[in-house]
Amino acid sequence: MSFVYGKFGFTFSLELSTRPEKYLGEVQVWNKAEADLKEALEQFGHPWKLNEGDGAFYGPKIDIHIQDALKRSHQCATVQLDFQLPIRFNLEFSSEKEDQNVRPVIIHRAIFGSTERFLAILTEHTAGKWPFWLSPRQIVVIPVSEKFMKYAEQVHDKIHQKGFFVDIEKSDKTLQKKIREAQLIQYNYLLVVGEKEEKEGQVCIRTREERDKGQDAKVWSCSVEEAIATFEKLRDEYQ
Repeated sequence: MSFVYGKFGFTFSLELSTRPEKYLGEVQVWNKAEADLKEALEQFGHPWKLNEGDGAFYGPKIDIHIQDALKRSHQCATVQLDFQLPIRFNLEFSSEKEDQNVRPVIIHRAIFGSTERFLAILTEHTAGKWPFWLSPRQIVVIPVSEKFMKYAEQVHDKIHQKGFFVDIEKSDKTLQKKIREAQLIQYNYLLVVGEKEEKEGQVCIRTREERDKGQDAKVWSCSVEEAIATFEKLRDEYQ
């Protein structure tokens, strides 16, 4: 959980949900299971709280809540101990002791919870401004005019071959409108190419944030290879 949620920029809190009023199984089994989960939480060392009576009918669980950018809490991951299905399916395995079988405990572990729900939370968390490593619109190549479309396609192909999501802006709109619209739909990086870039084998890099920062925005030129190296670093470091 620390690894996965850390990559998405989420903090999380933990709850131990214990035996509900209506439950299956023996009380002593529940007590041992709750004690085991409590010990696991203590060993993990992250703050947690007790959520009495909110366990599943077949076993206690650890519930994980994440916080989005607006400090709203969402229950996502869960770790549940299930003693009932092994009984119902009569599951057994051979123990270390010869000629002795043991009944297992099923651990239901869902890090994301519902994948669709997690993506909805993540979309709100980022407000559509996806980090580069996760973005479905990482890069767009924008030729200054139709004259430089061939070079734009060469740049596109080099970046695409490295496994990035990259598009080409092929409309006949003005350059400023192309840039503005690409920023509005949240491309992380805009690579503008014209006569100078084609001659020197470079790209002029803009960002989606430039629209908000105005003259303080960072716009820079570099070779296609240097741009790819930057993108690889962002991807590999989950930025």
